Amino acid sequence: MDTVGTMSRAAIPLFDTDTGLLVVAGKGENLLYCFEVSPLQPALTQVNQCVTEGKTRGAALVPKLALDVMACEVARVLQLTDSFIVPISYTVPRKSVQEFHEDLFPDSAGTLPSASSQEWWSGDNKQVGKVSLNPAWRPKETFTFSLFPHAQQECLPHDSKWLDAGSVDLDRSDGSGLSSPSSSLTSPSMAPSVSTTSGFASSSSQRSLQSILGPSSKFRHTQGTVLHRDTHITNLKGLNLTTPGECNGFCANRQRLAVPLLSSGGQIAILELSKPGRLPDISIPTIQNGTPVADFCWDPFDLQRLAVAGEDAKIRIWQIPPGGLQKTLLEPEAVLRGHTEKIYSIQFHPQAANILASSSYDMTVRVWDLCTKQEVLCLKGHTDQIFSLAWSPDGRKLATVSKDGRVRLYEPRRSLEPEQDGPGPEGSRGARVVWACGGHYLLVSGFDSRSERQLYLYKADSLSAGPVAVGTVDVSPSTLIPFYDEDTSVVFLTGKGDTRVFIYEIVTEAPFFLECNSFSSSDPHKGFVFLPKTTCNVREVEFARALRLRQSSVEPVVFKVPRVKKEFFQDDIFPPTTMWWEPALTATAWLTGSNAQHQMLSLQPKDMTPVAERDGGQAGQP
Repeated sequence: MDTVGTMSRAAIPLFDTDTGLLVVAGKGENLLYCFEVSPLQPALTQVNQCVTEGKTRGAALVPKLALDVMACEVARVLQLTDSFIVPISYTVPRKSVQEFHEDLFPDSAGTLPSASSQEWWSGDNKQVGKVSLNPAWRPKETFTFSLFPHAQQECLPHDSKWLDAGSVDLDRSDGSGLSSPSSSLTSPSMAPSVSTTSGFASSSSQRSLQSILGPSSKFRHTQGTVLHRDTHITNLKGLNLTTPGECNGFCANRQRLAVPLLSSGGQIAILELSKPGRLPDISIPTIQNGTPVADFCWDPFDLQRLAVAGEDAKIRIWQIPPGGLQKTLLEPEAVLRGHTEKIYSIQFHPQAANILASSSYDMTVRVWDLCTKQEVLCLKGHTDQIFSLAWSPDGRKLATVSKDGRVRLYEPRRSLEPEQDGPGPEGSRGARVVWACGGHYLLVSGFDSRSERQLYLYKADSLSAGPVAVGTVDVSPSTLIPFYDEDTSVVFLTGKGDTRVFIYEIVTEAPFFLECNSFSSSDPHKGFVFLPKTTCNVREVEFARALRLRQSSVEPVVFKVPRVKKEFFQDDIFPPTTMWWEPALTATAWLTGSNAQHQMLSLQPKDMTPVAERDGGQAGQP
């Protein structure tokens, strides 16, 4: 038995016998689920879900003879909403659209009856004759379909089997109120690449598409779950929900989290993760920063040290007592002065202790030595606001994305000017940058000229060539905040005020983005931050754990990969992870040109056998 989301009313099942695709629409819902039906286990596998613009009042499959087979359209659903009939098209991108792809289109049932009513009553069981879908072999009088040609939603195969239906191809001049509610990630320099391995269940006359449809992600069936209420921190009052767009909204390490409050003086609440439950109604001890908070982050090598950037162009370093705040802190450990305008963002060095980078409205990036409490480097070259900065995993380089539409790459110890730059997002509403694929790629989230949220993937050694892949995610006013897991190459993306977390595995060849199941919540979150990998329960195949900030509470969310043999250690999901909590270098060593890497740590419990050793070395299967 399989569960199909949460539907308050009856579900409408639409099954295509030729492809084995099952589309399920819920009346009154704005989600369409697509499944693969197979005679083998698992009999029902979710392929994707399509977020539609309007709520479904009815749904129907279009006859096969009406499909645009030369565009590799394998199915089309008509969705009835309150105001429109919306075609939703499922297609397989192919480089060549000049020829008929027989592997995608087996002969289908024709339109001529196989028997009269009298013949059927007398026991005749003849089947309707099959006809070819090849346009060259069809009768000229075949039915054609041209309803709403400019308001057609298109479903492209993307990662696990088929991409989310819902990438809308619109002619903006038709006055339609539709927008692009879901993702369509492709390489900008080539036709969309097919990026799935499993295909759909086929009839006896159709060979499986599994060998045709390219790579898929082992994380495609990722399940996001909110943990039990006993693990929540509740009765959180007076939150500051208007932090700058460059700030994540709150921050956490494996012991505690910091949340900005609306009170005057830039107050920050420090909450211990080991003490969940209802906070007292009375006021709690806080950090009195003295000025509104622009950004803040925990020192990865000192769980008691919090760096806070203020709107007064100063960075304050606070030391939290080991057991948490018992009284209000009024005096910081240090104050860093050097910027001349408000600070956007700050980030600690991933390898060297006591090294901190900051970006400001003065259009500089400054690097600080916390041992001497002095600025040691000042990077220049920006001509407008710096939206985001990110250290490379090895700590040698630093990337920025700016409002001037450029992505820049610095090697701070060699030059204060950018080593490279390339075209960035066209939109000016905000952007983020993170490193991916072992530091060989840069992932940028931003907006295009139409304010659609997009992802851009760059090769770090050739920024000037532009992105190798660009994709539209959806339309929303908030900047997508990426969290990249180096162990799995999975990126989680969500914005402040969103209700959905998008999940992709990033690979180094087309199609570059492999879409996985997303996580959705019933109410918008005010922030979403991820905890270190060592907080995950590997026995439950939990490969990521996050904290979700709501209006008055904080709740843990875990992301798991469903596996049958969970008694084995899933070593294909959990490679050795970096010991990020131990610095590889001192600040002085890094500043004088030394480089080093973190040691690696196995996450395998001693009492578990790797799944790769099961049954003589067979790999684990979801």
